[in-house]
Amino acid sequence: MRWVAGVDEAGVGPLAGPVVAAAVILRRGVRIDGLDDSKRLSPKKRVIVAEQIRQSSLAFAVGRADVMEIDDLNVLRAAWLAMQRAVAALTMAPTQVLVDGQYTPVFPCPARAIVHGDATVAEIMAASVLAKVARDEEMCAWDSVYPQYGFAVHKGYGTARHLAALKEFGPCPLHRNSFAPVRVCVREREGT
Repeated sequence: MRWVAGVDEAGVGPLAGPVVAAAVILRRGVRIDGLDDSKRLSPKKRVIVAEQIRQSSLAFAVGRADVMEIDDLNVLRAAWLAMQRAVAALTMAPTQVLVDGQYTPVFPCPARAIVHGDATVAEIMAASVLAKVARDEEMCAWDSVYPQYGFAVHKGYGTARHLAALKEFGPCPLHRNSFAPVRVCVREREGT
């Protein structure tokens, strides 16, 4: 049998929080109502579709790379690490991995990158949804620890509200020091 795992990540662009990736092996012939690129679904619809994915897939897993890994490796390599962790955590080994984007990290089986795969390949769409939902849930949980930043609202992206909070309070341990707006904030606060 051929087991195709779709892989996608969420959280490459934000100023704070981890990069989260998901890997999904869908059952053949199963249709998931509303399945689409996570960016085209409302937050409420994503949660509903994510539950359908979990119930109707053969296997799914989530991997992450934390802020320290993002700062140490760079965000692309950290995203690849999260993808590798997601695939490694699957309860069944895929025979092929399809990754959204132009490039793919090394996996223990053949892999192919598909540009806009999150809009065209069901397995990648499913991974896109699970990764986004998992990351959003994590950022909402962090909001209770660092409420001054508004992570539950913007999920760590560089919105005007987030940048204003960053300027007022400085970075917290969730902020990516390798990202320019965070570096600038640190420099301004240190007066250098």
